[in-house]
Amino acid sequence: MKKSRRSGKVTLSDVAAAAGVSAITVSRALRDSSTVSEGALARIERAVADLGYVPNVAAQALASNRTNIIGAIIPSVTNNVFSDVLKGIYNAIEGTPYQLQLGNTRYTVLEEERLVRTFLSQRPAGLIVSGIDQSPATRELLKTSGVPVVQIMETGPDPIDLMVGFSHRLAARAAVEHLIEAGYRRIAFLGARMDPRTQRRLLGYRDALGDAKIDEDLIMTTPRPSSVILGGHLLGDLLARRPDVDAVFCNNDDIALGALFEAQRRNIAVPSGLGICGFNDLEYMEAATPSLTSVRTHRLQMGATAVELLARAIEGNRPEADVVDLGFDVTPRESTRR
Repeated sequence: MKKSRRSGKVTLSDVAAAAGVSAITVSRALRDSSTVSEGALARIERAVADLGYVPNVAAQALASNRTNIIGAIIPSVTNNVFSDVLKGIYNAIEGTPYQLQLGNTRYTVLEEERLVRTFLSQRPAGLIVSGIDQSPATRELLKTSGVPVVQIMETGPDPIDLMVGFSHRLAARAAVEHLIEAGYRRIAFLGARMDPRTQRRLLGYRDALGDAKIDEDLIMTTPRPSSVILGGHLLGDLLARRPDVDAVFCNNDDIALGALFEAQRRNIAVPSGLGICGFNDLEYMEAATPSLTSVRTHRLQMGATAVELLARAIEGNRPEADVVDLGFDVTPRESTRR
């Protein structure tokens, strides 16, 4: 089978000639295999494989006004929370005509704006973006793009388009209410990085203390990236300032695990001497000794639901509700069972 003489590249016409069908049939099959017969599809797939044909995504975008790419822009590719979300996204995309393109903002608003501009220039079928704190410029880009957009990880009153997540403020409030119900009164907040979602968890912490008429709030935070080691340092700094603290609500599970290790190094009994609660309920929270209480968030479902919402919107079958609230669960374990 000969390649195109002009450029040496295999063209759509080459595939059509090899498969014995028209170029239009090949184009239709590559966009949506269900639109051609099984026999024609088998010949086209064989010709594509034999010739090594690579579709021209840019040309497809010009022809159809969009590609089959779904872009996902997240703040971290190493954080286990976002790894779970990505797993849900990949699981939901598998078997669909869509492909995933990933962008990492590294928690930088300007990088998110740059990535949104880049993705939109490539005419994606849809976009998934993290959180509700996009810059005004990014919001305007997304609102006027004509591309379906799903904001994930939380819910808010003003979705750009579609949204799936939960309330970080209400989840944190419920966690601290659990600590209060368990009998703890000198409850501290340990927080790292202090991104907008963590700030809302801090608000939920204060809400719960205010409702319980506990006036004194004990807050220990840092802008540094979260880690298990940092959790131990934060608890150490807190105890140096307030050795009478009897519980800590941590903005994530890494901090909570580090706090547990530091308490054990200091021979502080958990939960009788110190209650510990984390956030996200990663696997190691149940495996720790003692097991650690945490707020369970539905990350796999969040990623999968985002893809489902996008697919429906792309196909012109928008869901009735713009916002899907997946909720959360406070999962009590040994670290708060006095």
